[in-house]
Amino acid sequence: MTVDAKSTDHSFKRDLLAALPNLRAFAVSLTGRHHVADDLVQDTIMKAWAKQDHFEPGTNMKAWLFTILRNEFYSQMRKRGREVSDTDGIFTSQLSTHPQQYGSLDLQDFKRALDQLPSDQREAIILVGASGFAYEEAAEICGCAVGTIKSRINRARNKLQEILGVSGEGDYGPDANSSAVIKKAFAV
Repeated sequence: MTVDAKSTDHSFKRDLLAALPNLRAFAVSLTGRHHVADDLVQDTIMKAWAKQDHFEPGTNMKAWLFTILRNEFYSQMRKRGREVSDTDGIFTSQLSTHPQQYGSLDLQDFKRALDQLPSDQREAIILVGASGFAYEEAAEICGCAVGTIKSRINRARNKLQEILGVSGEGDYGPDANSSAVIKKAFAV
């Protein structure tokens, strides 16, 4: 480093340090909070230090630093405008998507399990679960008693649970989920 370069470097540091009180006051006026202003001044100084080769000696250092600070402030504001505070992860969980292959694989497993059911049970669960018929309507279609349809559906659900290795009424029990899975399986 030459003597002239050392002098310029020393001058840059001196002018940078001299501008700190004014930078902080300007930052406080922009942010309204001292701790945020301190962070903004620190970011400004770091950027100025990294880009000191862009500063032209003899020009207004204070104006150059204020421009960096102002630009940094507005950049942070734009960034915050796009960010959502999500400390408990609710928004993030709603944005995430689960891989589609799992649903596709589950559907294939369900179709295979459905094919393993006896035809009378498969027919009953498809009529009620996928087609949306009432037990009475399904019994009329199959030409049997309502109790028989209910029994077939119950046995079919239990067998599907056994084949698929699921348990509990929430999985394939008498709720909307079983109907949705069956409808999806047969694209009804």
